[in-house]
Amino acid sequence: MSLPLVTTAERRHRLGRRHCLAPSARAATVAEAADSVVALHATDAATVFLSARARLTAGGPEVIERALYEDVSLVRLLSMRNTLFAVSAALAPQVDASTARAIAAKERRTLLKRLDEDGQGLDAAWLAGAEAAALAALDAHGPSTGSQLSAAVPALRQKITISRGKKYEAEQGVATRVIRLLAADGRIRRDRPRGSWTSSQYRWVHTEPWPAVPAAEARVEIARRWLHAYGPATEADLKWWTGWTLTEVRKTLAALGPDRVALEDGTTALVSPGDTEPEPAPEPWAALLPALDPTAMGWADRGFHLDPAHRSALFDYAGNIGPTVWWNGEIVGGWAQRSDGEIVWRLSADPGRAAEQAITAEAGRLAAWVGEARITPRFRTPLERELVA
Repeated sequence: MSLPLVTTAERRHRLGRRHCLAPSARAATVAEAADSVVALHATDAATVFLSARARLTAGGPEVIERALYEDVSLVRLLSMRNTLFAVSAALAPQVDASTARAIAAKERRTLLKRLDEDGQGLDAAWLAGAEAAALAALDAHGPSTGSQLSAAVPALRQKITISRGKKYEAEQGVATRVIRLLAADGRIRRDRPRGSWTSSQYRWVHTEPWPAVPAAEARVEIARRWLHAYGPATEADLKWWTGWTLTEVRKTLAALGPDRVALEDGTTALVSPGDTEPEPAPEPWAALLPALDPTAMGWADRGFHLDPAHRSALFDYAGNIGPTVWWNGEIVGGWAQRSDGEIVWRLSADPGRAAEQAITAEAGRLAAWVGEARITPRFRTPLERELVA
């Protein structure tokens, strides 16, 4: 029996509907927007806000701030690919168990090894004491920056020597590492930053770790959600997106039991169980998505929505994508914000008059939403740099 065929057009239809990018498919809440793509990239503070904005029916930056810092329906976690993501609080236990726990354990081993190599007698007991003191300081003083915690906790002002005796020997403070470890363990979380919503200088608050979920069970749930959002996709795509080992990926897929479909290029791919029906086209849609947006970063192979000829202009040397312009599920250009606040863009091909009108309208919507804020991606790409020059 032949496999169900999922055309390139249908893959793009899925982006409009399932990623909440077509106007009729936009989300009512920030948590729904994050869940639509499983997780929002959060390495760049502005990305969380701009990715959510593109998927929401209404609301300004204050709606996303409320979700992050008041309702706490959206939380930042060091997780997939050892990268910072923002996920809904409902999904956080699965993300924590499937990925973040292993990262936290590795972070702890690495820090303890460096403490031991430093030769000052700093060990696991010393680290536990430093962590307890940091948590006590947060309880006493409330939300605090890393600098404020260091001022309140003498242990966090400790210096250690990295790579002692080598030509690249360096002295480093432990505060950042201890705070990172507490965050990875789920014992503290990022609260409101100093400055605007584009700032990454977060304050920290004491919190409770996420409820324990069996790791294998959590990986199946993450894979199911990911395939619903990003399928058709391959085993290699899932391994790249999650950062799991190949063994973990294969065991997870075996437990999930995804369906296999045919693609137009003659290859096959996976979809979530039972997800083989044709995807109807949404209404025409345009989107201006930020650097590192999940819709652009969801696969190892993105050929179905990006002409490879345009890749070099839109990605930096490390493979991070910059701000992109979309029309009906395909990347058709890039955008940037100039120092005076103007949103400018360049199209890589002629998508037609209707597309240009829709893109112009979406650029106006973005400019009004951003207001006086200024957006400079953390990872600059050739086209973004050209547009602001």
